[in-house]
Amino acid sequence: MTLQEVSKIARKGEGLQVEFKKKVAHPEKIIREVVALANTEGGHLLIGVDDDRTVSGQRYIEEDIFLLNKAIHEGIKPAIDYELHTVSINEKKGVAVYTIPKSFHRPHYIIDEGRKRSFVRVEDRTVQASKEMWEILRRGKKEQDIIFRYGDKEMKLMQAFNEQDTITVKQYAKIAKLPRFIASKTLIRLVLANVLMIIPQEQEDLFKLRPTQED
Repeated sequence: MTLQEVSKIARKGEGLQVEFKKKVAHPEKIIREVVALANTEGGHLLIGVDDDRTVSGQRYIEEDIFLLNKAIHEGIKPAIDYELHTVSINEKKGVAVYTIPKSFHRPHYIIDEGRKRSFVRVEDRTVQASKEMWEILRRGKKEQDIIFRYGDKEMKLMQAFNEQDTITVKQYAKIAKLPRFIASKTLIRLVLANVLMIIPQEQEDLFKLRPTQED
């Protein structure tokens, strides 16, 4: 990868498939971005790029690469695939480009305070994956035909969508008078059946009807 190619990626700004870091100050936090990219649509993690999209580089970039590689190999489960390119700006500064493909082995996760935590990208942000998002990642790796019938609880959900664009698991459980775990399983199944789409959030994920081709 050339400096011109790095600059082209940087000019587009951070987004679903691009994340910038000036330096590897806290590798245990940066690997969350790597996990999120692999769990979502893949993309590029750039080390040595400022928030304003300036490709300023980092002094002794090899040290940053060593720290981040170590964190990736030791902290992410299951092991993750990536390509690494180092681009020199001058004798002292360089940029590291981690290219992470969308992974078939998702959900990837880290162990944080004894708990498994997974992450996904939402626009230009990384958010922790909910239990529902985790299950959708796990079961959505393979193409499969999800068969379900529209029963009473599904009809109540569709009626709710006549009045609001999005719904949370908690809202659906209340509307349909369901235990939370049943509401959760129903929404997961409808996402896997391509009836609904999930919008991960910091607090509660949102579910909405997937647009049809006519829409």
